[in-house]
Amino acid sequence: MPDFNYLNDLVVQVRRDILRQVHKVNSGHPGGSLGCTEFFVALYQVLMERKEGFDMDGTGEDLFFLSNGHISPVFYSVLARSGYFPVEELNTFRLLNSRLQGHPTTHEGLPGIRVASGSLGQGISVSIGAAEAKKLNKDQHLIYTLCGDGELQEGQNWEAIMYAAANAVDNLIVTIDLNGQQIDGATKNVLPLGNLKAKFEAFGWEVLEIEQGNDLEAVVEGMKLAKDKTGRKKPVCVLLHTIMGNGVDFMMHTHDWHGKAPNDDQLEVALGQNPETLGDY
Repeated sequence: MPDFNYLNDLVVQVRRDILRQVHKVNSGHPGGSLGCTEFFVALYQVLMERKEGFDMDGTGEDLFFLSNGHISPVFYSVLARSGYFPVEELNTFRLLNSRLQGHPTTHEGLPGIRVASGSLGQGISVSIGAAEAKKLNKDQHLIYTLCGDGELQEGQNWEAIMYAAANAVDNLIVTIDLNGQQIDGATKNVLPLGNLKAKFEAFGWEVLEIEQGNDLEAVVEGMKLAKDKTGRKKPVCVLLHTIMGNGVDFMMHTHDWHGKAPNDDQLEVALGQNPETLGDY
């Protein structure tokens, strides 16, 4: 069984990392990052089968692709605290010549980053390619990807969703971060997504929902169930219900903190709600 005391401490520390990264450079996307902290911790600490070290081939291990690349602060923090690169490098977030750009890129050679992301709508397509490569190589490992809910307003997603079902890409788990917010407001006001469960099922996917997407144990349990559903001739979709800005009371339930950094006073309040657990960088 996972050590949930340690993992919950890690969740809090990652939230601190997110806040400190974006505050230092007065730039970045804290809202979605905070909402997906439990998912990333569950993925890298419990769910994924990972090899020691990092190589771009990724043979013999599970792979993850981040589609909504603007939530890089949480991705970088969890990668660093999972051993991919020194935690101290988080100090370089969004600086000139840093490997930790605002949207993840590959040309800096940052361990853990397999694809440039940030241009929304492409992650599922990339993940399908990786999943089919696994099959061609007789590699039984899985491909995970994360997309935003507003991101599903991009048409390329639905081409990919149709393709994956038609070709029985059943070593793929696509998680949708359902926080109901995007850069310009609530998704229901910008462009309603309708019944996503019914849509994915109509496209031929196996669909699961995790109602408590900010409860670490619920996320682990739900994602393990999703993992159990792979290999059955259908791709798997997980609808992960999260709260944008989770863990910082004045950032929660609003799109206002999609892409805005806290000032000094706001940072102090936010860090006070997330006391240091495993050591700041």
